[in-house]
Amino acid sequence: MNVYVIQVETGSESKFLRNFRQTDGTNVPQPPALFFPKRKMIVRKQKQYTEKIYPVFPGYVFLQSPEITPELIRVMRTVPGFGRFLPENKKPENLAGRDMELIRHFMSFGETADLSKVFFDEQDRIRVVAGPLKGLEGAIVKVDRRKKRAKIRLDFSGDSFTVDLGFEVITK
Repeated sequence: MNVYVIQVETGSESKFLRNFRQTDGTNVPQPPALFFPKRKMIVRKQKQYTEKIYPVFPGYVFLQSPEITPELIRVMRTVPGFGRFLPENKKPENLAGRDMELIRHFMSFGETADLSKVFFDEQDRIRVVAGPLKGLEGAIVKVDRRKKRAKIRLDFSGDSFTVDLGFEVITK
């Protein structure tokens, strides 16, 4: 099954999925599956900690389909909130290589990636035991112990950007 990337308005990924489900796609032989990986974060506001859910890739929704037909492109373009297929609308390309591995990594944790379990060694370096940070230790750019976040650099679809992932500290 191929995975394609759709750019949507940042922050409206869930709204785009709802709009797609309401769109008439009766001419599409096999309706595609749309998803976007989410991450759980701990947010500190006025000395109170709360858990919030954010997209891992803000502004992007992933379409899983055997192929992209002209009819599917037509239907997708009528969905409110649609931006464009990547790399371009005329020739959408499926993900491959490192990009596909990254999507599989985040989707392996289910719809929403939970907090990673970490501890800090004697040299005060972060050690990941489980969670979405596992396997991405080399991409960690910054660790904020007070906010319980690790900033990681991801290379995706020719772009390099940073994403915060939440963690909880466990005792060794």
